[in-house]
Amino acid sequence: MPLKNDILLALETNRGAAVSGQKLAGDFGVSRNAVWKAIKALQGEGYQIEAATRSGYRLADDCDLLSAPGIRAYLLPRYRDLAVFVHPELDSTNNEAKRLLAQGFTGQGLILAESQQAGRGRLGRSFFSPRGSGVYMSLILRPGAATESILPLTTMAAVAVTEAIKQLCGLRPEIKWVNDVYLQGKKICGILTEAESGLEAGIVSSVIVGIGINVHHNDFPPQLTKIAGALNCRGLRRNQLIADVANRLLDLAANPGDHSYLESYRRHSLVLGRDITYQERGEEISARAIAIDELGGLEIELADGSRRVLRSGEISLRLAPR
Repeated sequence: MPLKNDILLALETNRGAAVSGQKLAGDFGVSRNAVWKAIKALQGEGYQIEAATRSGYRLADDCDLLSAPGIRAYLLPRYRDLAVFVHPELDSTNNEAKRLLAQGFTGQGLILAESQQAGRGRLGRSFFSPRGSGVYMSLILRPGAATESILPLTTMAAVAVTEAIKQLCGLRPEIKWVNDVYLQGKKICGILTEAESGLEAGIVSSVIVGIGINVHHNDFPPQLTKIAGALNCRGLRRNQLIADVANRLLDLAANPGDHSYLESYRRHSLVLGRDITYQERGEEISARAIAIDELGGLEIELADGSRRVLRSGEISLRLAPR
């Protein structure tokens, strides 16, 4: 890893405190001049690094650039070796994940972009992805399990996002089944889970979980102002939010037989106990959301009193007017 990345990781790990040039030089076995040059290179890339003669170097509190070292600083020790790829701009992080897999990438990985030209949601919808104001991430997972075992990954991702936001911001987001996260009645996050090709005997070799979170947005296009919102959480750093979501999702995905996360999903549900409508074969059907089952399916009660379970990918769900 280049010296400037080592130094950036040290500064991120010591957020809020200054690290002396002498300590950095000693830790990495280089000269003070090499440290100074690395600091200058980072500043040239846009990092706001404050320097004081006696105290050393520190990242400014409002410095919020995405970086692999910045994310690693918050990853749990067991995930510090996770491959992290940060791009200034992509068409979409899910597309980049697919390209990595096509090129022979064999591990688990985290792909991020400062902006997306063609961010995607379910059913071909676009996801507004302006530079520097959101989290646009895709996590490549290796379930190596039967096809049905990957169905809960979208549910797990929604729980990872809501719990991370609650922990870091003190907010209480809600989950609109199955893959949207809302705050105060507006959508702040969308999740798109895609299983890659290479299915053999019903085994999924890789899954891409794409997550888009509106973090600092203030100016949405006119068509989104009434439906889209943002965290706008003061002091929140995107690197920390990304790592927290990744930590939680990796933990959940590593234990697919443990369904305890569904209790959090149910507590944060926006739809349970409410009337909903959904589309099925071109027909709009009304029902009441009753429960979330052990696979994350939505149990509904129809007008005739009969019940059924809706699964991801079968329907388009929207809340009925109150």
